[in-house]
Amino acid sequence: MIASLIKKEFLQIRRNAFLPKLIIMFPIMIMCVMPWVMNMEVKNIVVDVVDNDRSSESQRIVHAIEASNYFIFNGQKQSYSAALRDIEQGDADVVIVIPHHFERDFTKSLAEGARLGGSSQYPHVLIAANAVNGTKGAMGSAYLSQIVTASVSPSVGVMQSKVSTLMLYNKHQNYKLYMIPALLAIVMMLMTGFLPTLNIVGEKEAGTIEQINVTPVPKWVFILSKLIPYWLIALFVISVCLLLAWLVYGLTPAGPLWLVYLLAMLLAMFFSSFGLIISNYSDTMQQAIFVMWFFIVCIMLLSGLFTPTRSMPDWAYSTTYVNPMHYFIDAIRTVFIRGGGFAEVAHQVLALLAIGTFMATWAILSYKKNN
Repeated sequence: MIASLIKKEFLQIRRNAFLPKLIIMFPIMIMCVMPWVMNMEVKNIVVDVVDNDRSSESQRIVHAIEASNYFIFNGQKQSYSAALRDIEQGDADVVIVIPHHFERDFTKSLAEGARLGGSSQYPHVLIAANAVNGTKGAMGSAYLSQIVTASVSPSVGVMQSKVSTLMLYNKHQNYKLYMIPALLAIVMMLMTGFLPTLNIVGEKEAGTIEQINVTPVPKWVFILSKLIPYWLIALFVISVCLLLAWLVYGLTPAGPLWLVYLLAMLLAMFFSSFGLIISNYSDTMQQAIFVMWFFIVCIMLLSGLFTPTRSMPDWAYSTTYVNPMHYFIDAIRTVFIRGGGFAEVAHQVLALLAIGTFMATWAILSYKKNN
């Protein structure tokens, strides 16, 4: 009985002119385009320089800014007000103002420090940043401060040359390696969440679900026949994503591949069950889409997909205990990037299994054959 119902679901998907194309093109689009644009690194910061000293020492700072990979040098301005107009017009992000007599005061400070046998007060340099985008403003100011400090303070430059940093797991600080596991979560969420949501509601609007309701098919068999096709689609989608990650970016999971599939299937069980629950309580496709979108946005933004969950307020962080996306992202990054095994993600696996089982049971119980 269930095999016939699953065959029916696949026939409906195949006869749809749009769904087969979506199932193939969506993961390709996400994996080939989004890793390049979903980048939280702060680069290409446009800098205006106001050099009031015009000395060799001030020009050394200017050349250091020009040589940095993080900045776009927007030229030297005649005054601070002229540079500020660039910020107001959106033509610059940060302004650095080097004061008059900078080299003279700098040399005097070096001599005084050498005479006293310690550090001395170096001349001040003004950094003004556009903080409408707080992250960009803060990071741009920090980068410029490091350049200026290293230029005017020899002790800092010597100290920085002696500091050795070891990057664990992501040695080249490749942001794509960090984002691809998160993109797997987005693909699974949208493909196995929205499609089951629209399935039953579409049959309600078409009237075909009444033919199932008058048959002796048990509720659990009917719901499983709706879930299993999307679990199989999830297997196909995750395989396409992993293949593209290898072919396009040369990235493969550092941990066991079977564990990646296990986590993906547990997440698919949750979202497909959740989608069917919403469809059971919805009467129209429009209602189902808006309700699903409301929950999807909340689940995604509170999961730690883009920002660390520890940065959230305590009340927001408490929602992560019931957020399956948070458990999945935490586990998939542990397996994909750090090479963790089952022991390292056992807690997340059990949490996903418990939440997914609960939602699948709810999906079966909430379906009423008198719809």
